[in-house]
Amino acid sequence: MSRIDDLRFRTATTVQRRVLNPVLRRLPLQTLLETTGRVSGLPRRTPVGGRRVGGSFWLVSEFGDRSQYVRNIRANPRVRVRLGGRWYEGTAHLLPDDDPKARLRALPRMNSTAVRAIGTNLLTVRVDLDT
Repeated sequence: MSRIDDLRFRTATTVQRRVLNPVLRRLPLQTLLETTGRVSGLPRRTPVGGRRVGGSFWLVSEFGDRSQYVRNIRANPRVRVRLGGRWYEGTAHLLPDDDPKARLRALPRMNSTAVRAIGTNLLTVRVDLDT
């Protein structure tokens, strides 16, 4: 990873962790991904952008393996997703062979634009929902 990419990662994650995420988590209709902390075992809720397609929820992680929720998914793929104020349980799958840029074109535009602008290591995530 280049120094610029590392700076972008550190800046974005600091702003997300300290400013954006605490506010967004409180919004009743914000989509949230809940993973289990790989060290603490506690629920970790992360605001995400994505789209439900049939029985799956799709999103793209802007920092791939450096994202804490991706690390949590690797340790335990059982997750919950809050969509439209309702919680769904499911199993997350990391898809390194998927084309994340093409995937972003099928996801909500505002979030996809931010992910493309900030992201340094895009990774597609699919959550198969238990419906």
